Amino acid sequence: MISENERDALIAYRFEQAKETIDLSRFLIDSDKLIVAVNRIYYGLYYAVTALALKNHYETSKHRQLIGWFNKEFVSTEQIDKKFGKILRNAYQNRTRGDYDAFIKFDKEVVEDMHTEMIEFIDQVGLMLKR
Repeated sequence: MISENERDALIAYRFEQAKETIDLSRFLIDSDKLIVAVNRIYYGLYYAVTALALKNHYETSKHRQLIGWFNKEFVSTEQIDKKFGKILRNAYQNRTRGDYDAFIKFDKEVVEDMHTEMIEFIDQVGLMLKR
């Protein structure tokens, strides 16, 4: 079990990781590395949700469990707009396709939209972390 100081430091670290992926994914999009950008966009969301989970004393190493927890605790209870649950689900599905499917390509416009959604998602989680 970690102390509250360690938990706070880990929350800050994970949220900082989330924010750093904004610039990294922008660089990847601009470099036409769209599959890698999709991966980083998902992980930006993942790091943000991980910070939120830690703040709420929930821990798991399983991505699907974390997404399920987020939906149950925040989307279903309407503490966050349901669009954020969709953003997270779609990013997870796209990341999985990009990592495991053969001959996958993403349209740059779609990845641009994902990047915009990622920024909005991370900003929203940042507000929730301050509560």
